[in-house]
Amino acid sequence: MFHVKQSEKASPNTFGMDTPLARELADLSARRKVLESVTVEFSGETRVLTVSNQKGGVGKTTTAVNIASALASLGAKVLVIDLDPQGNASTALGVPHSGDIPSVYDVLIEEFPLADIVQQSPESENLFCAPSTIHLAGAEIELVAQVAREHRLRRALLDYLETYPMDFVIIDCPPSLGLLTINAFTAASEVFIPIQCEYYALEGLSQLLGSIQMIQKHLNPALHLSTILLTMYDGRTRLAQQVADEVRNHFPTQVLNTVIPRSVRVSEAPSFGQTVIAYDGQSAGAVAYREAAVEIASRATQSKER
Repeated sequence: MFHVKQSEKASPNTFGMDTPLARELADLSARRKVLESVTVEFSGETRVLTVSNQKGGVGKTTTAVNIASALASLGAKVLVIDLDPQGNASTALGVPHSGDIPSVYDVLIEEFPLADIVQQSPESENLFCAPSTIHLAGAEIELVAQVAREHRLRRALLDYLETYPMDFVIIDCPPSLGLLTINAFTAASEVFIPIQCEYYALEGLSQLLGSIQMIQKHLNPALHLSTILLTMYDGRTRLAQQVADEVRNHFPTQVLNTVIPRSVRVSEAPSFGQTVIAYDGQSAGAVAYREAAVEIASRATQSKER
């Protein structure tokens, strides 16, 4: 993560008094200024990340769409593939996904080219979405009888990227390990796990890691856990700090320095068909997601330099 130098931080006295709220506002103001001056260069190689966590309510879809939007705001071309039958990622990106619209279902089952279903998000000319519809709910059963059922998304994505190059592809998975999630793991090279800073945060994670190892062994040797993002962080509680410390101890190289705070703005944005980046880009939640996006992009650059 890019760190704010002490000299760059606004003095609490700027806001009239030295209180916790004043310090928080000063820190947020300084972080916004740093973000304004950040530039990120993209290599031209496509990074494919699947956002997954079998534990529900951890901010998986919220993280997928907000990181995608934040990367797009940095100049990256980003495709979000909505593999969750609920279609929440499609909604948050402002992309229509009613039952009569071609969707990921048609790609997986009817072998439509991915280019036939991808839509541009109204948020950015750099942000695209392959929407989900309710038909995807039946895809798990229909895929069982299909040839090369685990590789259908991978093949479609490779064909698409030959004509429409992207800097990032972010796949939003359903919160279960079925054929949809397996297709996502097979199509991706990186696994990105949001973890909620609450009790039982690591619950089910060992099962997910076991699934990743199984996919590595049998279907996709390139797959690896690259990124963990701590979400719904409440700095006022000791529990949140304890959870953060525990996750960092278990995964010291994968956990981002950035944490995503609990935020009303982040929760409100999807109901307006927007990410928090578009809904209120100056809010604490938006700033945190933008910082996380910079960190994700910068980590790839740093690894190439080494």
